[in-house]
Amino acid sequence: MMNPTRRSLLGRGVLAGGAALLAACDNSVGTNGAGVIDQRVRQTLAYMYANYPETRDLAAKSSGMLVMPLMGEAGFIIGGGYGEGALVIGDATVDYYSATQASFGFQIGAQQYAHVLFFLTPEALREFRTSPGWSGGADAEYTLDKQGGNLSASTSVSGKPVVAILFAQAGLRAAATLAGTKYTRILR
Repeated sequence: MMNPTRRSLLGRGVLAGGAALLAACDNSVGTNGAGVIDQRVRQTLAYMYANYPETRDLAAKSSGMLVMPLMGEAGFIIGGGYGEGALVIGDATVDYYSATQASFGFQIGAQQYAHVLFFLTPEALREFRTSPGWSGGADAEYTLDKQGGNLSASTSVSGKPVVAILFAQAGLRAAATLAGTKYTRILR
């Protein structure tokens, strides 16, 4: 019979805590049908345009936008996140996507936020749509709304094919990022 040590109990505690925090990230209350996602996407875009009017210019320049109305993240050493949204081209929803994150390292807390990926070139949009699982990373420029009112669409001149804008944050989490987020097409 094995006697538990402090190290093994601590390791199990971290894993159990991490699993509980990951479960808390799931924001899919009930069934997230297409109608629910579409409604959340419309509300998110209305909020973004009302609070950050310069994003209208960015939207007009983009080939498409991935709108993630609600991302939930939590972490304590081990962290993760989940959200569902829609790819909008013009004014039409063309596909639904999930976003998942997993991380390990210094992190603590939980938060929820919305984000929109603006695909500024047809090539970037095509690459996103044809990949089996696209990861946010080096090809995206990230703009965070940390001070409330200083979100700027000036990142559109950065030369990056994808611009991500995070806003409407609730909660507090150290070491939060979109880098490494995996987007996968889902059926709704």
